[in-house]
Amino acid sequence: MSRSFAARAPRASDRPFARSPFRRIAHSPCRGSPLTSSTRTSTRTRTILSALNILSIQSSVVYGHVGNSAAVFPLQRLGIEVWPINTVHFSNHTGYGSWGGAVLPTPVVEDIVRGLSERGVLSLCDGLLSGYMGDVSLGRVILDLVQRVRAEDPSAAYCLDPVMGDTDRGFYVRPGISELMRDDALPLATVITPNQFELEFLAGRPVVDLESTMTAVNLLRERGPRVVLVTSLSRADSDSNMIEILAADEQSACLIATPRLPLSVNGAGDATAAIFFAHWLMGSPIAVALEKTVNSVFAVLALTAERNAREIQLIAAQDQIANPPEGFRAVKIR
Repeated sequence: MSRSFAARAPRASDRPFARSPFRRIAHSPCRGSPLTSSTRTSTRTRTILSALNILSIQSSVVYGHVGNSAAVFPLQRLGIEVWPINTVHFSNHTGYGSWGGAVLPTPVVEDIVRGLSERGVLSLCDGLLSGYMGDVSLGRVILDLVQRVRAEDPSAAYCLDPVMGDTDRGFYVRPGISELMRDDALPLATVITPNQFELEFLAGRPVVDLESTMTAVNLLRERGPRVVLVTSLSRADSDSNMIEILAADEQSACLIATPRLPLSVNGAGDATAAIFFAHWLMGSPIAVALEKTVNSVFAVLALTAERNAREIQLIAAQDQIANPPEGFRAVKIR
């Protein structure tokens, strides 16, 4: 449902573009292409109340920040209109050992999607974001939603955060989820944000150094995603006191290393996927999107560590999300 992460910070000149109350968006015919120009040939042009609409379908909690409870606020703070579909509604994340609440039955989620379709808003969706999938039936509803949105607009981007497990615990999802991620979700994704453990599984090979990392990333990109963001990367040929995050697309690949912080929290990976997807979708090149994301999330985690808090300090550090501080710089590796 969530993962840990360590990050970094962007330049003032890299801040998200200023928006007027109305902005005309032109979509490229290329699937999932970032909206960098309103003058390109487009499948459609529309005027909407906000620059971008992202449909985020994930778990949620009342207390703390994981899933949609970690993704929605950062996206809104960046000026994006978010449509959250909550697949789980718990009192708190499961890392506490006990919780209250329920998993929404798959027919309920399908009914929510039906209601959205009846409003005619699926054609206005610029991007979809998914994270933890409770079971295979729910996963198939999510992938069907991606295809329904793309039937309305082939340019809609899909960011898949393939939450399956990590190096410390192995897989922690229900049977069939990992195979669904690899065989069905991966080919549909525009952007995918695995951690190192998930990258190894999806690529079907170990990741131990920079060369094997790039080989695995390229294998994923060959299967569909245009952009791969690898979080919580720890290589044998890097400083053990640092943790890395790597981004790659068809043009380039870049890397940022940040100090390991003395904390273990949930939800940072969920926030990272959302923030990176937002910056990329708003037109930032991957190096800039990476810098903005890492600097913002590192600021959140540094404040969390300073306060010795159990939950990531998204609200307290919200200004660092909207206006990422300067700090870590992306190093080009390809």
